[in-house]
Amino acid sequence: MAEVRIHKRGFLHEHSLSIAAVAILLLWFCLYIVSNPGKHAGSFFGNAIADWSGVVVTVLATKYLYERNSSESRPLPKSILKPTLEFLRDHSLSIFLLITGIGWVILYIEMDSNSKWGQVVGNEVSQWTQIFGLVVLTKHMIEKHSKESGRR
Repeated sequence: MAEVRIHKRGFLHEHSLSIAAVAILLLWFCLYIVSNPGKHAGSFFGNAIADWSGVVVTVLATKYLYERNSSESRPLPKSILKPTLEFLRDHSLSIFLLITGIGWVILYIEMDSNSKWGQVVGNEVSQWTQIFGLVVLTKHMIEKHSKESGRR
């Protein structure tokens, strides 16, 4: 009989997408810190921070948080939680994005929007608005032939 080998996958394999996305985000941070935001490369690095933070939050938030009826979230587990706790769990992705988004807005309001980091934080506000909007829209709308829309 042929021997069947079970290959155990390690931590790096199981979390490679998260690790790679965070590493790329850290690269953009480092490059932006040493760059001149008035030059094309510096401006690019600042925009890349917002874009890749959106990737990181999308990968990690949709891995651990839920949004009922959103195709961006994994299926909700069966629950015997109290109604309030179930609501918080069912909408944890929106709640997380809303609270952190408010944090970005407050930070942006307090900063000089034309400063080096003020522009990056402004881009973060835009990124968070986009992600939150996508979560809300995917709860109620579909797109024909999109695997994310699926059948409900």
